[in-house]
Amino acid sequence: MRHSLLCMLGFFCFKATLTADRTTTLAEASHRVSVILHPSWPQIYRGETVILRCQIQEAGGAQWTYEWKTTNRKSLIPCEYMNFSATEAHSGEYRCRGKREMKFTPWSEVIKLIVSPASPPQPVLSVSPSWLNPGASVTLSCEGLEHQPAGWRFYWYKAVPKLISSTYSLELLPGSTNGTEQNSNTVHGPTLTAGFVCRAGRGEPEFYTYYSEPKFVWSADPRPAASLSVNPDRVQHFRSESVTLSCEGNSAEWRVMRFIETGKLSYCSIWGTGSTCTIDPHRHHSGVYWCESQSGETSNAINITVQDDDSAPLLLSPVHPVTEGDPVTLSCRDKEQQLLSNVFFYHNDKLLRHGSRGELNISAVSKSDEGFYKCQHSGKDSPRSWMSVRAVSGPVGSLRLVLLIVGPVSGIILIILLLSLWRCIRLFLTERRSQSSTTSHEANRSGSQVYNSLLQGWSQN
Repeated sequence: MRHSLLCMLGFFCFKATLTADRTTTLAEASHRVSVILHPSWPQIYRGETVILRCQIQEAGGAQWTYEWKTTNRKSLIPCEYMNFSATEAHSGEYRCRGKREMKFTPWSEVIKLIVSPASPPQPVLSVSPSWLNPGASVTLSCEGLEHQPAGWRFYWYKAVPKLISSTYSLELLPGSTNGTEQNSNTVHGPTLTAGFVCRAGRGEPEFYTYYSEPKFVWSADPRPAASLSVNPDRVQHFRSESVTLSCEGNSAEWRVMRFIETGKLSYCSIWGTGSTCTIDPHRHHSGVYWCESQSGETSNAINITVQDDDSAPLLLSPVHPVTEGDPVTLSCRDKEQQLLSNVFFYHNDKLLRHGSRGELNISAVSKSDEGFYKCQHSGKDSPRSWMSVRAVSGPVGSLRLVLLIVGPVSGIILIILLLSLWRCIRLFLTERRSQSSTTSHEANRSGSQVYNSLLQGWSQN
């Protein structure tokens, strides 16, 4: 009856006996009684399997029985092992003692068990970088667990979209079947926009955390499976404006997805309709928008930002990634799309330029120009917009790179040649002047001599 009551309370006891070839007195064995906790994590979560063992080292004697005393139970618990799925009710202090021939050892040292009242923890996944070029690697970090690493192993998943809902099915990434000891993982060479998830597990049987919220990386894929267009065709919009997003691609079924700054993921049917979504101004949020199909194909991603203040400026920047070497113009405009003057431009929150005209011209964009841009007018800031720069690759990219290098070099050589030619012309003209001056001087001198001779001859006559 008593054992049945203990099982109802969540305790499962396993009786055991210890035997030895030699006998010792209880006094000799008294200081060797201890409580062994497994697993011995600094923090135990509700639902984790816990084993407590009463251990008497070098006990001696024929047989031992055991008793437990705990602050959360009035009655003693008669077993060597206690095995239970932890709940808040198991929190408390535990100690044990051994019994032999109606004599007891002193109680062991107290061990304190604390079971977190929270459900399994939920880690936080971070990705770096969020925007990447095709073929680039991305680093995933699973964080937010207390007392890391405390026995955790980490599991990594790719999020595969389901068109019938905003949820995702999860596929383990290669090499993640048995988890990793490190809480970071590098995914080499993703070429498409993709979502990732992580979770952690520990113990035996394994206790798992919740899955993290999905985090996404957006790739500047030069050949996406679909194209997402936005109307009006710009990144920044005022709250009062209506914005339409359209998916065009080789699949019959597309949906527009968005990932807003608060980390919330949703799809078009919640705030729009069909593969062409017109966003209600009241539900217009800053975030990243893209198209995806049930097979996991994705379009280019667009980072849309919203300006709540109609009197503040808007920054007009490229909606899609730009290619290295291309010219780019950013402009700062008002709600009527009029170009503003006396504007400050910022790149990654650092002042880039201040000009009387509200345009920023980049003659040949490079990877260093990638980042967040904003403009400031009359003390008011536009939202920040990300400009993605796509690296050149392949024969066309090589030719473009050659032209980018040869062009400036040729210009420098041409300038040097022109300067050398100008110096030669100046030297030639200087020599001609000198020769002319010498000839004129000689002619004057000869004329003077002739004149003097004539004068002398006239005098003599």
